[in-house]
Amino acid sequence: MTRILVFSKTAGYRHDSIPAGVAAIAELAARAGLEAVATEDAAAFTAGELAHHRAVVFLSNTGEVLDDDQRAALRAFVDAGGGFAGVHAASNAEPDWPFFGELVGARFDRHPELQPATVAVADAGHPATAHLGPAWTLTDEWYDFLDDPTPRVRMLLTADEAGYTGARMGLGAAHPVAWCHQVGAANAFYTSLGHTEEVYADDAFRAHLIGGITWAARV
Repeated sequence: MTRILVFSKTAGYRHDSIPAGVAAIAELAARAGLEAVATEDAAAFTAGELAHHRAVVFLSNTGEVLDDDQRAALRAFVDAGGGFAGVHAASNAEPDWPFFGELVGARFDRHPELQPATVAVADAGHPATAHLGPAWTLTDEWYDFLDDPTPRVRMLLTADEAGYTGARMGLGAAHPVAWCHQVGAANAFYTSLGHTEEVYADDAFRAHLIGGITWAARV
């Protein structure tokens, strides 16, 4: 069976939703004909181990979670076409590694308080968004990023900053929420959604999540 590696090690803030995320990805992956191998052990990042996986999912990681050799193994995996999916706080991992910022697409800056907002589908032709209507309302953390990734990615979901309080990017209706892009030979997907345990039981979010992961894994 085709495998994906789900990596949830943290070296900073740890989200209570990580176990729910791991369980949801395992269930959704199995339905898609994939085996999700979950670990918090960075020793899995070797060339030999990563060769057994089609994609790597970084799930709400924070801080420095890989050493230099493990970083090199991940980069070689991506350079060879291995897929990458980042979920929620993954944009706050490996802050001192420029390549990881390129892989995710943008770096986390801050977020306002947890609150509902409505996201708009910027691209309905992607497996992570094809199931959604034009707008989708949910409660989550609405991340601000250090810069706007829009010029360098394929934007999938956006939010209107006028529809919630505390946004500081000044992007109006084009606030980035989820996107995908190519990094070398790899498919890379990122969604900033996924803060709460409850969202991993939401059918729309679950379809968004597995759509991004399967696209990254090319299955």
